[in-house]
Amino acid sequence: MENSSDITQIIINTINTIFETLFSSIDNNLYSVLDKITFVNSDILYDKNFETLFGTSSSNGILLIANSFLLAFILYYSARYLLAHFTYTQSETPLSFIIKLILCGICMNFSFFLVETMLNLNANVSDAIKALGTTLFNKNIGFSELITTINTNFAIDTNSLNIFSIDGLIKGTLSISLLNLVFSYSLRYIIIKVFALLSPFAFLSLSLSKTSWFFKAWFKNLFSLLFIQIIVSLVLLILFSMDFSSTNLFSKFVYVGGIYALIKTNSLVRDFIGGISTEVSQSVKNFVGFKS
Repeated sequence: MENSSDITQIIINTINTIFETLFSSIDNNLYSVLDKITFVNSDILYDKNFETLFGTSSSNGILLIANSFLLAFILYYSARYLLAHFTYTQSETPLSFIIKLILCGICMNFSFFLVETMLNLNANVSDAIKALGTTLFNKNIGFSELITTINTNFAIDTNSLNIFSIDGLIKGTLSISLLNLVFSYSLRYIIIKVFALLSPFAFLSLSLSKTSWFFKAWFKNLFSLLFIQIIVSLVLLILFSMDFSSTNLFSKFVYVGGIYALIKTNSLVRDFIGGISTEVSQSVKNFVGFKS
C-alpha cells in the first residue's frame, strides 16, 4: 500500500515538473513576443524584403502591377463608354472618370504613406491608453507585465506548482489561453501586411463604380484588424486597474475572464464593425468542416 502511494506521488511530481518547465518556458519567452505582434505600428512596413515587394517606385514591385492596371481601367471605361452609345444607357462622363482616375492614381502611388499613417495613428491611440495606465497604476501596460501580475496575484511559484490544485488549474488555463493569443495575433500580424500590399489596388478600385466595393471591403477589414489593438489596450487597462487578492477565488476567475476577453476581442470587433476572423481555433474548425 505504501509502495502504491509512493508511485502515485512520483507520477504527480513528474506531471508537475513537466508543467513547471512548460509554464516557465512560456513565462520567459511568450509575453514579450505577444507585445511585439499585438501592438504594431508602421515599423512592420519597413522590413527590407517587404519594401522591395511593395515597390520603392511605380516601376517595380506591387506598384508596377497596380500602375499597369491603370491602362486596363482606361480601356475598360473606353469600351463601356462606347457601348453606352449603342445601347442608350447612362455612363459616367469622361471628365468625371479622368478626374477620379488621376486622384486614385495619386493615392495609389502614395498608398505606402497612407497605410503608414493609418498604422501610426492607431498605434498612437493604443499607446496613449497604455500610457494612461502607466501613469495611474505605475505599471507598464502590456503582456510582459501581465505575467508578473498574474503570478503575484495568484501566489503561484512555478518551482512548487501543483497542477492538481485550483491555482495550478487556473495558471494552466491562463498559459494555454495566452498561447492561443500568440497564434491569433501572429495571424493578425501577417494579414495586416497582406492588406498593406493590397492597398494600391484598393485605392485604384475607387476609380470605377463597379470596383469601388473592393476598397470598402479592404478598408473595413484593415480597420477592424487595427481596432483590435485599441480594444486589447482597454482590456489590459481594466485588468491592471482591478485590485486582486491572492486569497479571493472570485478575483482569480475575473482575471481568467479578462484573458478570455482578450481571446474573443476579434469576435467582438467583427460583431461590432465587421471584418476578417483571426481566431485560429475557428479557422481550424472551418477547415475540418470543409474537408468533411
